[in-house]
Amino acid sequence: MSPPPPPLGRSRRRGPRSGHFFDPALGDAELVVARDQLAKGRWPETRNLLAGTGDDWDRRGHRTVVLAQAAGALVWARDWLLAEPESSDAATLLGCATVIGALRGEEREQHAREACRDAIRRAPADPTPWLALLLLARTLGTDEETARLFDEVRTRHPDHHHAHHLMAARLAERKSDPSQYPLHEVYDFAAWAAEQAPVDSPLAILPVVAHAERYRVLAASGREPADPAASGHWTGRRARQVLRGAFDWWLEWESEEHPRHRVDLNFLAHAQFHDGRLAEAGALFLRIGPHSTRAPWSYPDREPHAAFRAARDAAFGAA
Repeated sequence: MSPPPPPLGRSRRRGPRSGHFFDPALGDAELVVARDQLAKGRWPETRNLLAGTGDDWDRRGHRTVVLAQAAGALVWARDWLLAEPESSDAATLLGCATVIGALRGEEREQHAREACRDAIRRAPADPTPWLALLLLARTLGTDEETARLFDEVRTRHPDHHHAHHLMAARLAERKSDPSQYPLHEVYDFAAWAAEQAPVDSPLAILPVVAHAERYRVLAASGREPADPAASGHWTGRRARQVLRGAFDWWLEWESEEHPRHRVDLNFLAHAQFHDGRLAEAGALFLRIGPHSTRAPWSYPDREPHAAFRAARDAAFGAA
């Protein structure tokens, strides 16, 4: 298995950086306000935000993970739980924030697992503490632990968007039989997830995500060129098949209501651009607006903002 990427998409690149801030809030204005207040030690806005999110599990997971990355989130989550010891939302945020700390090397893994288990006891139906454990296991756990945690998330929310992306990234790193190249289990997983999901589910884009994650691994190992433009990975039969299906789904079912829809748009725009479909990529860049994401523009080890900007400018210039 190749080394996992840095936690939360942080680049390993040692060259010049653009200084661009990739905001994981992805345009959620309420989340941005609550996160800014939390960083100042004011957690009532976070309490109100999570209470209002309710059991919209994809949105709850997205918001909690983003809040957990705020400056001082771990300290303020502890303060919140001390002030309101019965709050399952406070316990869940504390679990997520401790996981983020462990991924950054600032907290012990065992502390992160214990904090998440406490949140699970308080809110057994909520997949978010399990998502936090999956986020930890995706980088630091075994294959068996990762699969088990993914199943726990799916038991509570079968179409959990973030969990499926984490699982695709992890599976893409598993070794395959060289005699079966280019076949790989991540493609089977993504096709299965897309087929079992409701017709309007953004998991329809997961085969494109799987293809990008597999490129990341192959390019990092030298089996594909480090420049996606020089790689046949994006113009082969499999790429064309998954791209056609995903783009057709986007045209029919696009919804800006999903909290992580811009993650999917970035993966789809990246793939369409490197397949040479500049008109389609341009339409996607218009929808993305300023909300670019590190993945997959950083794959395998590129400066993501520069790669995104160059692709966007080329697509717009061809229009």
